[in-house]
Amino acid sequence: MSFIEAVLRSALNARTISALRSFHTTPVVNFRFTPILCAEPLKKKKKIDPQVLKQREERKRKRLEKQIRRLEKNSRQLKPVEELEVPVELIDEQKQRKRIGVKVSPEVLESRVLLEKQWAKYKMEQKLADYQLIDRVLAAQTKALNELRLESEELYQKAVQVDEGLVPFKTVGPVVTPPVEGYDMPDGEYLDVSKKFE
Repeated sequence: MSFIEAVLRSALNARTISALRSFHTTPVVNFRFTPILCAEPLKKKKKIDPQVLKQREERKRKRLEKQIRRLEKNSRQLKPVEELEVPVELIDEQKQRKRIGVKVSPEVLESRVLLEKQWAKYKMEQKLADYQLIDRVLAAQTKALNELRLESEELYQKAVQVDEGLVPFKTVGPVVTPPVEGYDMPDGEYLDVSKKFE
């Protein structure tokens, strides 16, 4: 039994509870019971000719079939990319621009292949020479640093340090700007007024 029912039962006797529906109860409780009004009158259905309904269905079906045909027709067409479209002027000049195929003799083809092989061999030897030079320089550097470390640890530490002046770097302008007086920052500080419970 809820609190409201307990108050009602104590305030009213069984005879008056059955009579309560649409009027005020007692001045102490101040509850009003009203009937539930959720329903609305039913709308009268219009009678439609079955022939008209059939025609509507037929029109819908035809419209859908037409859209399906249009989609199937355009399904194979790709979207045009403007950069890949050939200008009309070039299409008109296609016959003038067409090159005649030049037949190359087997001797020329063979000399071209030999030239490509010689070039590839030259570039490979150049690359290997660069790698060997780098290895020699690194080995000489490591050996010199080891000898320097044996002589003096202090000189070795100075030699290993990064040279700041090796790569010149200049900046122009202030690094930190002073604040502008009276400027209201959009994402600035705010006053926290949330309640804190301890």
